[in-house]
Amino acid sequence: MILLIKSIVFILLIAKSLSTSSEDGVKYANKCEVCKILAEELEGRLLETGKTSEYLEIGYSIDLPKKKKEYKKSELRLVESLDGLCERILKYNIHKERTDSTRFAKGMSQTFQTLHGLVNKGVKVELGIPYELWDKPSVEITNMKTQCEDLLETYESDIEQWYFNDQAESLRSYLCKDRALKDSDQTCLDEASPSKGDTRQINQEL
Repeated sequence: MILLIKSIVFILLIAKSLSTSSEDGVKYANKCEVCKILAEELEGRLLETGKTSEYLEIGYSIDLPKKKKEYKKSELRLVESLDGLCERILKYNIHKERTDSTRFAKGMSQTFQTLHGLVNKGVKVELGIPYELWDKPSVEITNMKTQCEDLLETYESDIEQWYFNDQAESLRSYLCKDRALKDSDQTCLDEASPSKGDTRQINQEL
């Protein structure tokens, strides 16, 4: 009985938290958050594709030997790294228990981890959202994917310049700080750790 009461109290607190977040409407990612994640994803993708020591054969002459170019420095690597880059954002979730830019992060939020745990224990949880949609990308995430695609199209030439000539500087600094956000808010670029979330506070109350 005590566990059931605690579970009900927890659900009410979660529902209050979610409803409070939506009173002012959906909070979409700002340009700083989008650029930060784009930079992190592209650098991560380049790390994945840069592990090979393969060489590409280039040139079309029959009489002369084909030239070789290191894949890690090739245009092909950049093209493959950019392909589907913004699709990777659909792996993110909105973590409403956080207040800074890390509210956009991969993995299930603490809130929904706890709610799934309650459902698995047989507790009926009503959030006004069908259970099968709990783990689908939210409107904030799909919107951020669209913003990512727009940003990528706008700064494609800058990304190419960075890739071929300026990788000694982080893409977050080169693209976001010095270009895309030159005259905009850059606060999120300095945020490295998540805030203490609402769920943690609720768990402490229980």
